[in-house]
Amino acid sequence: MGRIRLVALDLDGTLLTDDLVIEPRAKEAIRRVRERGITVTLATGRMFSSARPYAVELGLDLPLIVYHGAQVRHSGTGAILFERTIPLALARCLIEHIREFGYAYNVYLDDLLYVESIQAENEEYARRAGVDLHRVEDMLTFLQEEKREPLKIVALRDGPELDPLEAAIRRDVGEGVYLTRSLPHYLEMLNPEVNKARGLQALAEREGIRPEEIMVFGDSYNDLQMFRYAGLAVAMANAPAEVRAAADYVTGSNNDGGVARALEKFILGG
Repeated sequence: MGRIRLVALDLDGTLLTDDLVIEPRAKEAIRRVRERGITVTLATGRMFSSARPYAVELGLDLPLIVYHGAQVRHSGTGAILFERTIPLALARCLIEHIREFGYAYNVYLDDLLYVESIQAENEEYARRAGVDLHRVEDMLTFLQEEKREPLKIVALRDGPELDPLEAAIRRDVGEGVYLTRSLPHYLEMLNPEVNKARGLQALAEREGIRPEEIMVFGDSYNDLQMFRYAGLAVAMANAPAEVRAAADYVTGSNNDGGVARALEKFILGG
């Protein structure tokens, strides 16, 4: 591991407490890290509009890794530096699979959240993300008429109920789609070239930063590729066992100062 020049922080379950706030200790640690000339960014599955308020709260005026790495977008200017969308034919195929199971789902286009019907799961997702829902009569017709490719599609259901849907998509689409879960009840679908490591790589190469100079934090399966890419991978205590095992270091939980502890240990010397 070289000298740390970039820190990438997941949001939900990592930097954010279960109440979706950033602890004062973490804010202070991030401020001190940045004072040392180290770049701090966010690497999240959230939409840009959902992640940006936290960047503003932390004073981060730089590119953010959002949509699991499908987009790298500047928090201040909104300029898109990297983007990979879901091909339209693939998006339609995924939606048809979700419809067969009758599950609620979200479609993300132009950083807006579109739904075909507003179910309780959609409303809870929008509340958690702090964004509005935009309803369309028929999603397949809407996408075809718009001729625009979505960044992400998410099926919403209790975790075990998503397993058969995931199995069906893997059977029928295979490596043609990237499937991940940021939370157990979100099955997230993206361009097969996408993951957080790909977004992180795009940002690091732009800034001339080597992988061994990067420290990353995460708590879920969508962070594993990022763990393998970075020089120092930190898992939260609340992460699943498989995620903790893949990390170089396990810190405290998201509700117990985990981010601040690791920054203090590896960068701030306290």
